[in-house]
Amino acid sequence: MLFLGSSGIGKTELAKQVSVYLNRDQKKGFIRLDMSEYQEKHEVSKLIGSPPGYLGHDQGGQLTQKLKDCPNAVVLFDEVDKAHPDVLTVLLQLFDEGRLTDGKGKTVECKDAVFIMTSNLGSKEIADYAIKLREDINQAPETASNIPFPRKFRDEVVEPKLKRHFGRDEFLGRINEIIYFVPFSRHQLLQLVSRDLSLWAQRAQAKHSLQLEWDSSLVDAVADGYNLFYGARSIKHEVERRVINPLAAAFEYGLIKKGDSVKVTADSHSSSEAESESRVIRVFVRADEGRKEGQGQFLDITESIREEAPATS
Repeated sequence: MLFLGSSGIGKTELAKQVSVYLNRDQKKGFIRLDMSEYQEKHEVSKLIGSPPGYLGHDQGGQLTQKLKDCPNAVVLFDEVDKAHPDVLTVLLQLFDEGRLTDGKGKTVECKDAVFIMTSNLGSKEIADYAIKLREDINQAPETASNIPFPRKFRDEVVEPKLKRHFGRDEFLGRINEIIYFVPFSRHQLLQLVSRDLSLWAQRAQAKHSLQLEWDSSLVDAVADGYNLFYGARSIKHEVERRVINPLAAAFEYGLIKKGDSVKVTADSHSSSEAESESRVIRVFVRADEGRKEGQGQFLDITESIREEAPATS
């Protein structure tokens, strides 16, 4: 199988979940190889092992050794488009016959293994097509991830791009399925932000006894920072940059104390001209007189955080 789509959109995670679903051994049953480490011709030996007489021949290859230990593993070739053509030649035997010959000439049988490749090739075309199709069919939130890609899209857009890059029909012919990973819908983005905030809230409660609350305006504001080509990683970055870092600064400077209740929200007002187009994240903490009882007014400490935090370049 070949997973195509932008970075940070779930390709590697799905491969891991396939391994879990198939009840593979958690340590040995999932093999991930970063193909950016196999960009040179001589790095084939890293995959299958060096021939006898060469340095490191007794260590075996990274792939052959792991397949010997678990011949029915789920094997992920991450960013396969970065691999050297000679590395792809090795994979031909693997995909076609379900076996691999190591550097010592011994054959590793792995007919029950599952092979998955990932690539960012065509990610812009896939994203553009998915966004346009969503708009055309006006998908509901619960079905927004089910984007139908017709055969015509594969024939006219994807396969020509793959052929230009790999230049080998015999390699592409061994790909049984191409799975397209599309950008997150707005509904999915809001779910990702809420999930990340919940995880941070659990950590704050466990480590500092902080009660962290937020509203939908914050979730919306953070989701606005989504980068189409960085996927879920951009959401994690926005949560940390716009929410967690200011809270950590407030805690460091004593504006927030252990056991406090903290509310985080967002508004459309800004304190500078440069921020006029974005929502400002505002932090509120329960006033001193109500801290112990869990009651009382919440004070806006947003500006105090900015005043206390050191300037950064």
